[in-house]
Amino acid sequence: MDHEERAQDLHNRRKEALAGGQGKSRDRHVAAGKMLVRARIEALLDDGWDFEDGLLAGAEAGLPADGIVTCVGKVQGRDVAVIANDPTVKAGTWGRQALLKLNRMQDLALETGMPLVYLVDSAGARIDEQKTLFLGRNGWGNIWYNQVQASGVIPQVCVLFGPSPAGAAYVPGLCDLVIMVDKQASAFLGSPRMAKMTIFEDVTDEQMGGARLHCFVSGLGDVLAKDDADGVAKARDYLSYLPSNWEEKPPVATPCPPSAGPKPIGEIVPAGQNIPYDVHELINALIDEGSFYEVKANWAKEITVGLARLGGAVVGIVANNSNHKGGVLFSDTSDKAARFIWMCNAFNVPLLFLQDISGYMIGSSVEKGGIIRHGAKLLSAVCEATVPRICVLVRKAYGGGYLAMSGAPTHPDAMLALPTAMPALVGPEAAVNAIHFNRIMELPEEEREAFVAAKRDEYAADIDVYKAAADPFAAEDVVPPEALRDDLIARFRIYGRRPAKTIARRSAVHPV
Repeated sequence: MDHEERAQDLHNRRKEALAGGQGKSRDRHVAAGKMLVRARIEALLDDGWDFEDGLLAGAEAGLPADGIVTCVGKVQGRDVAVIANDPTVKAGTWGRQALLKLNRMQDLALETGMPLVYLVDSAGARIDEQKTLFLGRNGWGNIWYNQVQASGVIPQVCVLFGPSPAGAAYVPGLCDLVIMVDKQASAFLGSPRMAKMTIFEDVTDEQMGGARLHCFVSGLGDVLAKDDADGVAKARDYLSYLPSNWEEKPPVATPCPPSAGPKPIGEIVPAGQNIPYDVHELINALIDEGSFYEVKANWAKEITVGLARLGGAVVGIVANNSNHKGGVLFSDTSDKAARFIWMCNAFNVPLLFLQDISGYMIGSSVEKGGIIRHGAKLLSAVCEATVPRICVLVRKAYGGGYLAMSGAPTHPDAMLALPTAMPALVGPEAAVNAIHFNRIMELPEEEREAFVAAKRDEYAADIDVYKAAADPFAAEDVVPPEALRDDLIARFRIYGRRPAKTIARRSAVHPV
């Protein structure tokens, strides 16, 4: 071929690869309300991608790009690596060349310190290629090995647009954030068809591992998106809070005041310890307007976690939400908070705890579920965090819950309190029952209620945040509610100058 023929041949090959799967496959995909893979990437990146690897892979087998697009582009002006399945090419499955491309992009992201975004829509590995790609050191398992190596080094985000079955389910399982598209995304180790054949369970994809199941029940999903475009937008937004890698600080935005809510902080928090309220109101009264990015909003709602900005600077918020189960800590609550704290600590995001906690849940049911093991995860995450950490005692601060929510013995940079704070080993109800049980039982039935009420009032009067702040200096300050935001901004600015303290060891042995 002469020069013009070679140029035309290359043009045709690239055009065919860029088109993706066959026309009917693309049409079926779009008819289902889904974006094509390159449209997803274009929506994620600022202005197209800088380069793509392996465009011509799979061409000889009639599989454009071998069913996977790997490229580098920019999100908010910062370099980001992208690995995206093309479900119009053999259902987005992984073959030999797809695996090579995927692993190479993982290596590039890790070696150059840039975030990695997985746009997942895949039927998993190609069973007809298992002989060469399942066993051995070059097998599919390298995907998850590389994810683990990159964990805590670079942010890893998964947007799940469709299926991710069997071993492929561990791609979202090992990412820092999982965004799932409602009524489209699914993840499960065994498909409904396999379950019906082996254990005689008859369920749908959605029942087995749909987006709502994982966002509301299992906790695998962090964010529920309404469609493909929303999922991509949520990924872009999330990345705006994080640095490119663990050695950098989170990006700082232009400061803005909180939203003009209907009530000031002093009126948002009820004085009565047993009156529930929505902690989102308190969060929104403290942070820069519209900056709260909530994680796992639909799972373990008794605790609220998410990223936000205070005076333009990024913080991670961990807050008890008394509107749900009184804000008590359960096993799932502990897992949710611990995972979020580990992520923040990995990427230099300071932590703000808003504590209003009566403790861990008790009873035989939660003990059978391993609440001690799960609760220990949260204590472990709090105690090993090296980023700036401030705890605000909002109301209740009782028992083990006080410690798990960054109480003073866990060595936060500061303990602050609102005037409504009630720090104590246990609340009045439990204390009176423990201290005076025998006396109560000795009293005539008609005298018990008055005796218990009097003793509760007596005990509650002794729970005094001002005494706690004075001796044993359990709080750096009792802050007027209207001054709390400015106090936090000033303290985080100063505490951010402290060098992180590390312990010489391979790793902690974490509770599971």
